[in-house]
Amino acid sequence: MASVPQTTSNARQDLYRRMDKFNTAPLWEVLPALIPDTPATRCKPYLWKYKEVRPFITEAGKLITAKEAIRRVLVLENPGMRGESCITQSLYAGLQLILPGEIAPSHRHSQSALRFIVEGAGAYTAVDGERTTMYPGDFIITPSWTFHDHGNPGNAPVIWLDGLDIPMIAFFDAGFAERYPEEVQPPVRPEGDAQSRYGQNLLPLEYQPASRTTPVFSYPYEKTRDALSRLQRAGPPHPSHGIKLQYANPATGGYPMPTIAAFIQLLPAGFQGRRHRSTDGTVFSVVEGRGRSKIGTEVFEWSAKDVFVVPSWHEVSHEAHDEAVLFSFSDRPVQKALGLWREEEL
Repeated sequence: MASVPQTTSNARQDLYRRMDKFNTAPLWEVLPALIPDTPATRCKPYLWKYKEVRPFITEAGKLITAKEAIRRVLVLENPGMRGESCITQSLYAGLQLILPGEIAPSHRHSQSALRFIVEGAGAYTAVDGERTTMYPGDFIITPSWTFHDHGNPGNAPVIWLDGLDIPMIAFFDAGFAERYPEEVQPPVRPEGDAQSRYGQNLLPLEYQPASRTTPVFSYPYEKTRDALSRLQRAGPPHPSHGIKLQYANPATGGYPMPTIAAFIQLLPAGFQGRRHRSTDGTVFSVVEGRGRSKIGTEVFEWSAKDVFVVPSWHEVSHEAHDEAVLFSFSDRPVQKALGLWREEEL
């Protein structure tokens, strides 16, 4: 009878006990918590310093193989939701390591995933028969229900930030997974094929999107960084966001995945951003530079490769000590599709 409040009159408690036996409960006792005046989240602001957590994933590389682990990942758990494998209430994040000569075996699942390369180069991700080589700052996706594997034929470890909609799919009880019959899927298209077909402001003749997921699954940082630099020279930065772009599906103009949005922003040296807030809890990965972010009443000093999280409807402002670039992702597509997303400049 955990649902029976303990601070009511004896008559009410008696009513609640009798109701409880039939799996019913009084809405009026919990209504303020169910429908709060402003978003109430268990998600807390937090910063993971890369230099502090990297030793754990490298030590794990000595203790468990990529094949045994299937995915050797250090989960970044939000301190307000420990044990739930999530960084916000709707998103998961972790740091994945693949060592030289290793293969993370091929599988597919209902969950959509992104990879943002943090350290190392020369490893690859394969998505439905096409490989893409990974370099720091690249944004790579593995769409829902597509076979994917990772391999490292190079000489150095490669680490990337994983972002998935695992908690969201679990909320709907809609998770499925399947292993590929072999450890590695055979290439059926040359590397760069998707970029040539869909990533040059061109589309195949009479192309019809099969889903709301982008047909381009790799967005090289070299091109992204060049775009940010050109826009920086073209005009003043936004007072809150600096120079900020969202990754797009070239076939629809929408988000790269139906459940996850991804962004990249440049903060000029000395930038002092205006406070703002939005309903999509957001995960940030520092690509370049040093700075700090004030989230609510807490201040977090960050540098390259660090990861931090801004919970829903928390005031945030960014400052850059020197020129900085931030990658971020959130559940904004879902909130917008449902008419829930809200943003406020302060």
